[in-house]
Formats: sequence, structure tokens, C-alpha cells
Amino acid sequence: MSAPHRFDPNFTDNVINAMGPKTTPRFRQLMTGLIRHVHDFARENEVTVDEWMAAVKFMNWAGQMSDDKRNEGQLVTDVIGLESLVDEITYTLAAEAQDAPTATAILGPFFRADTPIRANGESIVRTPAPGGEMAYMHGRVVDHATKAPLVDATVEVWQASTNGLYEQQDPEQEEFNLRGKFRTDAEGRYAFYCLRPTPYPVPDDGPAGKLLELMDRHPFRPAHIHIIATYEGYKPLTTQIFDRKDPYLTNDSVFAVKDSLIVDFVERKGDPQAGLELQYDVKLAPAPASASS
Repeated sequence: MSAPHRFDPNFTDNVINAMGPKTTPRFRQLMTGLIRHVHDFARENEVTVDEWMAAVKFMNWAGQMSDDKRNEGQLVTDVIGLESLVDEITYTLAAEAQDAPTATAILGPFFRADTPIRANGESIVRTPAPGGEMAYMHGRVVDHATKAPLVDATVEVWQASTNGLYEQQDPEQEEFNLRGKFRTDAEGRYAFYCLRPTPYPVPDDGPAGKLLELMDRHPFRPAHIHIIATYEGYKPLTTQIFDRKDPYLTNDSVFAVKDSLIVDFVERKGDPQAGLELQYDVKLAPAPASASS
């Protein structure tokens, strides 16, 4: 004779079955899995009302801190590896369907949709960065299969300053410091001056930092530059590139590093604006016909 259930064995099915006939198949699949996993987690760990309320307050805290310059809710998912896992799943599905283009990486919480367009060869360093090393970053945006240049593609970049802060976190930095959008020329080339990136800690003034503290984990992200590349008829690319010499490559606090995204800064001679150089080509894949039509 089986032991009696401690908790209502029909409760989870009742919640799932409450979804109506107008629920789309994909949304039903996602919500069914989510509800089952969350309910099983609660039962297996015997979550109490006090613990559940603490979690609700934690989520509310993330929402209250989020705005168009900082996405704290996204940062919380970053430090538990969820965004990087979803990125891995998405990239793997795309790679299975065709030869892999440039690898993707997470967007991160400090993206700004209003970044201005700058001229090729311009510097994104608008506020001096103590201890910073200037670098000239350049490359081409190409079709990943044919290597044909993509003319007038958009390359958007952003990075933190040497004090570990993005410009919207730091009133001492000029607005849009270390950010820029660039258009590729007739040969698919882009170029700009930037800083050699430096590692920095996840902000500790919100729930993501608190979560890292509770898990007894370090907060540091390896040195990186964010990139979004877009071209009509091609799948947009969101990625990050990482300095090979960074000590946090193997233990990124948000688990975003991929081997193919590790880059080498080299000496640049004869340029009074920068002592370092980075050549980095971006390879985009055509969008599926249904997505581009």
C-alpha cells in the first residue's frame, strides 16, 4: 500500500488544466513546464510562506530598480546563469540548422536603445579613463558562409570604464561615453577607438549583488566589449568579446564566456591615439525566409 500524499496530488494538474482553449500550443507548453517545475521545487524544498514572500519581495526589488538604463531583473537571471543558458540553447539551435556564424552572448543589463551613430574611425571614449589603455578596434561585417561584405550594416558597441561603471551608472561620465553605433563602408568595414576593457564587479546595490553574496560567489565579470550587429535580411547578432589576458575568463560571474569570443589585443605602431589594436570580423547569418518576409 502506497504512502499517502503529504500535499494535494491533484493541485498542479488543476492549475495547468485551468488554461483555456485559446492558449497557443507553444505558450501552453512553456507554462505547463514552468508550473510543474516551480510546484515541484516548492514541494521538494517545502517552501514556507515566509520564504515565498521573501522571494516575491526580491523580485519586486529587481523591478523597482529597473528602468531604460539598467535592467536589474535581467541581471538577476544573469548571475544564476539563466540568460547564458538560454543564449546557448538559441545559438545551438541556429548552429544545428546551418553553419555557425559569430557566436552569441548575453545582452546584459546596461544596453541603451538610444545610442548615437558615430563616424567610422571616431572614438567612443568621451570621458578620460584613469589607467585606461586606448585601442583601435576594426574589422568587417560579412556573410558567414560566402564572406561577402555587408555594406551599411550597423555595429553597435558599449563597454564599462576603468572604474567598473557604465556611463549611466556614473554621473562623472559624459552621456553615451564608451558607446557608439557605426555603419560599415563599401567594403563592409567598421572602425573606432575604444578602451582595452577591464574586469568589473556586478553592482552590489541591488538584488543581483545580494544574491551573489548569499551564494558566497565573487561578483566579477571578465573584461569585455558588447556588440550588436544588424543587417537587413540577416539575423541580428548580440554578443560580447573577451580579452584573452583576463583572469576571470574561466569563472565569469554570469557564465557568458565562449572560447570563440576570446580575442587578442596586439601592439599598434605609429598611431598617437592608440597603442593597441584589435581586428575582429563579425559574421552574420541570413534570416529564415519567414522572418525576413
